[in-house]
Amino acid sequence: MPKSQMEKFEFKTEVKQLLELVIHSLYSHKDIFLRELISNAADAIDRLRFESLTDTELKKDNKDNIEWKIKLVRDEKQRTLTISDNGIGMTHDELVDHLGTIAKSGTKTFLEQLKKIDTKQDLSLIGQFGVGFYSSFMVADKVTVVSRHAKSDTANKWVSDGEGGFQVEPANKSEAGTDVILHLKDDAQDYLQEHQLRDIVKKYSDFVEHPIVIDVEKEEKLVDQDNKTIKKKVEETLNSRKALWAKAKNEIKDEEYIEFYKHLAHDLNPPLKTIHYSAEGTIEFKALIYIPQKAPFDLFFPDSIKGIHLYVKRIFIMDDCKKLIPEYLRFVKGVVDANDLPLNVSREILQQDAALEKIKKNVVNKILQTLQTMLDKEYDEYVKFYREFGKVLKEGIHYDYENKDKILELCLYETSKTGNGEFKSLKQYVENMPKDQKDIYYIIAENKAAAMMSPHLEIFKKKDLEVLVMTDTIDEWVLGSVFEYKGKKLKAVDKGDLSMADKDAEKEIKEKKEQYTDLLSFMQKELEQEVKEVTFSARLTDSPSCLVLDESGMSKQMEQMFKAMGQDVPAQKKILEINASHPIVEVMQKIFSESKENPVLKDYVQLLYDQAVLAEGGKIKDPLQFVKKISELMIRAAK
Repeated sequence: MPKSQMEKFEFKTEVKQLLELVIHSLYSHKDIFLRELISNAADAIDRLRFESLTDTELKKDNKDNIEWKIKLVRDEKQRTLTISDNGIGMTHDELVDHLGTIAKSGTKTFLEQLKKIDTKQDLSLIGQFGVGFYSSFMVADKVTVVSRHAKSDTANKWVSDGEGGFQVEPANKSEAGTDVILHLKDDAQDYLQEHQLRDIVKKYSDFVEHPIVIDVEKEEKLVDQDNKTIKKKVEETLNSRKALWAKAKNEIKDEEYIEFYKHLAHDLNPPLKTIHYSAEGTIEFKALIYIPQKAPFDLFFPDSIKGIHLYVKRIFIMDDCKKLIPEYLRFVKGVVDANDLPLNVSREILQQDAALEKIKKNVVNKILQTLQTMLDKEYDEYVKFYREFGKVLKEGIHYDYENKDKILELCLYETSKTGNGEFKSLKQYVENMPKDQKDIYYIIAENKAAAMMSPHLEIFKKKDLEVLVMTDTIDEWVLGSVFEYKGKKLKAVDKGDLSMADKDAEKEIKEKKEQYTDLLSFMQKELEQEVKEVTFSARLTDSPSCLVLDESGMSKQMEQMFKAMGQDVPAQKKILEINASHPIVEVMQKIFSESKENPVLKDYVQLLYDQAVLAEGGKIKDPLQFVKKISELMIRAAK
């Protein structure tokens, strides 16, 4: 039974601590108070709707045709803002229990977490997961709550200034529900402005199922009184209530999906792919995710991109939930609406993180499955996607160990055998490999044209072996996380030893190494500042020379990437490989045998090195000297 007179209560210790943190630490995030109160109001309506289905005592007073709503009432004279609902309401004891204590588990741990928060960096974390009713005290120096439970004939009033305690006394209220009356602080008077309330509702509560209404003043002409104009207050709904993701897929037209995407992503183009599904089980949520057609200009500036919007029971929490989507999928847009992330302060932050991690895992799997289906069944559409977002998707090979293999299956590459603009997956490459081929061969190059002119491919062309052409700056960095595919090792054609020659060719190279040992030593001494070693090559069939990296060496593309990131790149010496079958070797050997001091020999050595540098797209140190030496050789040849 309700009490007959005013009672005074002291806040529990935890509430005092929480109020202090909320009032003094969340100043820059104070708009969330309205989100929290609207969320509470919506929950109260939902609870009454649900309980009235089975509770006969509630049924008789709450018919199916009742107009559920949440109303915002402004009183500029009294400087109050009221958030009113016709939900289940609260009894006297519930007012005391719910608004005076936090009785649920985890409260102390939660408060300890809040105290440790860096107020400059992590305040948004509190706002994102809700501070409930107590956020009212960020904007109000006094809060009055008038509530009548749906089963009660009487109402009660709860009043507090957010300091030491609160008081409860009987009150008058004709219908069930709750009115939260905020006596606004001097610096919070903006919340009496209609446009301010519209903006906050639009941002945080636009998709709440129940109408959020406000009285607005409109002019109306009285036709029977000579078109006299009068001002009249009418009730206007502020929220759209169109949570597309909450509807069944068969109830949604393609045009609706496209319209919502354009609104969400601020993109004039329709999406390339739409993913709409519901997850049930230990974690329940709905997701509406889009894969865009075109990459945004800021794709490689992750901090500027707004990806997945997180809602909890249709209440907006944040517009870029990085905990829900990894950076390598930052191109996707959409909404995740969870049921298992309640907006109250008595849930520990770690519990929230665990729930978000489960949702993230589910969302990532769904996106990767969709991409795989596109690759298998809508190849042309997938190629469109890959051209736009392949570079970013590949980042996941390095960062997402759990899904590395799935992402690797989604990667496409040009090869030495594909036509212009055509691609192959690793799966297709392996399926086409000769039975005796042990490794997957690849070359890193600026573009395919440059790769095809590389002397490193000569032996592969001769043996009709396919080589993957990797042209993205990120490729080599990503391959640091990939050692093999389907039991086949990935091997760069321009790194380390390459056992490509047949037995006869290997025998010839071995014999020539013995025959020209002194010449090779001479060349290495001449180039000791430039190269690590000079040796004969198993790669070359036509070109006289090429430069090769150690197995762990860094390609030119990788060097450029690190330099662009402002990182120092240590100098590395390459190996100069000489084509043992090229006529130039015999010419040099003849000169070497006649006179080791012949300046022409040194010219040949330098020219072989410079040719190798140019062949890999590098810059020689002295272009003028190079041209001069070529001219002199041409003159000698003409004599």
